[in-house]
Order: sequence, then structure tokens, then C-alpha cells
Amino acid sequence: MSTLSLLASLKAFDATVRAGSMSGAARSLGLKQPTLSAHIVRLERQYGVELFFRRGRRLELTDFGVSLSECTRRAFRAEEDALALLSAVKFRSQGHLKICAVGPYNVTPMIRAFRERRPQVSIAVDLSDSREIVERILDFRGDLGVLVHGVEDPHLHCIPVRRQSLVVFAPVGHPLARLRRRQAMTLHDLQGQDFVLREEGSTTRRVFEEVLRQNGVAVRVNLEMGSREAVREAVAQGLGLGIVADRAYVQDTRLVKLPLECNALATHVHVICRAERRSVPLIREFLETVERLRNELGVTGV
Repeated sequence: MSTLSLLASLKAFDATVRAGSMSGAARSLGLKQPTLSAHIVRLERQYGVELFFRRGRRLELTDFGVSLSECTRRAFRAEEDALALLSAVKFRSQGHLKICAVGPYNVTPMIRAFRERRPQVSIAVDLSDSREIVERILDFRGDLGVLVHGVEDPHLHCIPVRRQSLVVFAPVGHPLARLRRRQAMTLHDLQGQDFVLREEGSTTRRVFEEVLRQNGVAVRVNLEMGSREAVREAVAQGLGLGIVADRAYVQDTRLVKLPLECNALATHVHVICRAERRSVPLIREFLETVERLRNELGVTGV
């Protein structure tokens, strides 16, 4: 197999892994599906390997396929970065960024500030949990990640942006909502209360439960919901108390914030990218925008 044929087959394989199907990969590469399938078969026969288990229309990577995909992912993302670098010289105002974030409240101000510099850049935002975001950035499936905790990984560059307080909120008819009118509250006022929380893996939930544990306070998690909006609606319906970042709290006549005195209830917004991709033009410019916002907020460390 010539070098060019090998490259074409590897691209076909990498596109299939990314798309999850040969039909999707063929569309992404502008090929007919039989042509793409022939590339995969040629690669397997030439080197005597099996790349996919064929389970009907579903493809599943073999162990060898997983190992090869790690190589092709790095190689072709590097190719995309090189193309982005060349394109940035020719078309300074154009490009595309894929950002992964745990929610919209912190990432959208960053995008707004970035758009002041690069209004023509196309930006796609995927919302996911922290663990998935870290995996996507490490696997080159995203350019930047916006989390509410720091990440210590030698493969990642991590910038602290801001501290954000967490607030506990209740339905207006809850006894603690009446108590707040008379006095400030402490964590111990939450003892034995029912809570509606995000699923396991939520940084907000992890921080909240750790602060409760450190202070010897026990609450009941009687309902888990998959989004902030779902938590807010469940609390409004009287199913328990909720907790959310102050910036993500949405005013609602059915809800009230509880004035807890606890400085430890906070998360910390960070932006991450692959360390070796910091110099990719659009990633670098986005990070510069974040640094500027960070300086405006007076953040010196988190």
C-alpha cells in the first residue's frame, strides 16, 4: 500500500470512528459509502488486523481499533490545527471553535467578549458534565472546556477565572423561607431537610455535600434531576430545597433564596484546553480573552 493510499485509508478509519458509522463518515469526507468501506477493508487486509466488530448496522471498535484510533485522532487533529494556523494567516476573522461547558451562565459572557474581537468566528457549545468535558478535551473532541473546578492533568492547560458562591433556595411556602425573614441562617438549619440535587458527578453537588460533611450536617436527597431547570421546577413544586451557583439562579415568584452564612459554599470557574494546543490561533485568542476577563475580575488565584 502506497503512502497516499495508507493516508486515505487511515482518514476513512478515523472519520468512521468519529461519525460512529460508515455512512456518516462517507458524508463527512465527501465519498460514496462503498468507497469508504473499501478503504477500511483494504487497511484490514493489508495489515491482517480487525478494526471493527460488525453487529448489524452498528460498529464497535476492537481493542486494536481503539489503539489505532488514539493515533489517528492525534494525527488528524494536528492536521486540522495546522490548517487552522494557515487559514488564520489568510483569513484572520474566520474559523470555528467547539466549546464544552457545564452550563450557559459562565461560557456566554466569555463568548460575548471573544466575539468583540472575532465576530465572524463560528462557535458551537456542547453542554455536558465535568467528567465528559475533560474526556472530550483530552480526546480532541472539543477545543476548550468551561468547568466549575480546576483540573490537574499534565496534558491540560487550566486557567482559573472566578469564584462563584452557591445559594440554597426554597419554595416560598417552606418553613425555612419564613425563618429567613427573621434571622440569618447557618448550615445547621438545613439539618434533616429534603433536597432536590443534580445527579452524581455534579461539581455543585459534590462541593455542597463535602461542606455539609465537614460541618456535621445531614440532609436527605430525596430526588435527583438531570438539569438545573429540572431542579428549579421540582423545588418550585415543593419537592425539596435546591442549591445552585448564584449566577445560575433564576428569579421566580415561586422561589426564594435562603441567606446562609457559609463562605465555603462556592465553586470556581476554570477554562481548559489541551496543553499543546494553546498556540492554535483561535484557542490562543479565546484564552487571551479569558485572561482579560480574569484580570477585570481581579482574580489572582483560586
